[in-house]
Amino acid sequence: MALPLVITVAPNGARRTKADHPALPIDPREIGLDAARCREAGAAMIHLHVRDAEQRHTLDLDRYRAALAAVRREAGPEMICQVTTEAVGLYAPAEQMAAMRALKPEAFSVALRELFAEPEDEAAAAAFLAEQARAGVLVQHILYDAGDVTRFQGLAARGLIPLDRASVLFVLGRYAVGQRSDPADLLPFLAAWNSEHHLDLPWALCAFGPREAACLVAAAALGGHARVGFENNLWRPDGSLAPDNAAQVAGLAALARSIGIGIATPVQARALYSGEG
Repeated sequence: MALPLVITVAPNGARRTKADHPALPIDPREIGLDAARCREAGAAMIHLHVRDAEQRHTLDLDRYRAALAAVRREAGPEMICQVTTEAVGLYAPAEQMAAMRALKPEAFSVALRELFAEPEDEAAAAAFLAEQARAGVLVQHILYDAGDVTRFQGLAARGLIPLDRASVLFVLGRYAVGQRSDPADLLPFLAAWNSEHHLDLPWALCAFGPREAACLVAAAALGGHARVGFENNLWRPDGSLAPDNAAQVAGLAALARSIGIGIATPVQARALYSGEG
């Protein structure tokens, strides 16, 4: 029997604003209400970005704390809150690590090529990840191509990336005009992932462009999990503009159920990503 699909909603990201879609949540109250609607639609986890007063990406701790409190207030205590460490060209690895050490979130995502940007970053990054593993944090490593997959496996083999409570996210596509990720784009990732260096970790997928849902259903059918939402795509499978993030979550959940895959609750998702499920 297939594992239930863990749906993570990425409601805003680092770049889009209300000029791109009026329903894109920016302030803490909007994020909290959006999280509640997405939880009701089937999302077990929220991937959280926060913005400054001009809607620009930030890792500001007070803004994170306000957004996290809003999600807990509106969506309840069970939904997993995963914060981002994304640099967006603004933050160095030391600043990203310092933010997570101060915030102490239950879960965060980090791009392999940002944290391990240069060979001289390895010692500090490894020490940081080891302490996060000891603290029980759910760490998701973002991988942008098959080369990242191979590098991740190599760093793990060298003991620089702990595997306790770790997972990976494969990213199909980039922010680009006309970006159309395709399910076939997943194949190089899986070929590298299932190589002789295969790691028994949960993996998930996000995809840019209007074929997002097709990519995510393909991942679900192949044993992966899914991240959906306005961070990566504003469009429904039929090409129309989605009304909000909850509609994207509900649509993906319906597609998964139509091929016999259940939808994970937050309890099931937490067990899976912690290695207990």
